[in-house]
Amino acid sequence: MSKLARADTAPELALRRELHRRELRYRVQKHVPGNRRRRIDVAFTRARVAVFVDGCFWHGCPEHHTQPITNREWWEWKVQRNRDRDANTNELLTRHGWTVIRVWEHEDPAEAADRIELLVRRPD
Repeated sequence: MSKLARADTAPELALRRELHRRELRYRVQKHVPGNRRRRIDVAFTRARVAVFVDGCFWHGCPEHHTQPITNREWWEWKVQRNRDRDANTNELLTRHGWTVIRVWEHEDPAEAADRIELLVRRPD
């Protein structure tokens, strides 16, 4: 698992291309305030919007997650641990004044970018 891509995945790159096409500027892999071991996939620092692109398998997508048959208990624990960490990260960011958007890897990049753009371009 340590060899799996943690950044620059195909869904993340597709979303970033769409955001860039809309002339939205962002930072990539920014540290989460309050926990420097975690990183925001796409961060809009001025608007304080944090975007995470979550994989259906690793984060337990309600539509597409499939549970492996072999070593089932461990995989259930692993996915639940990821979900718990996601919830904790959301809480940390919210406490620091950020808005968190979670995008599933199967989502259409244009639709996800629509949601993000509304928050980033909102008037103060």
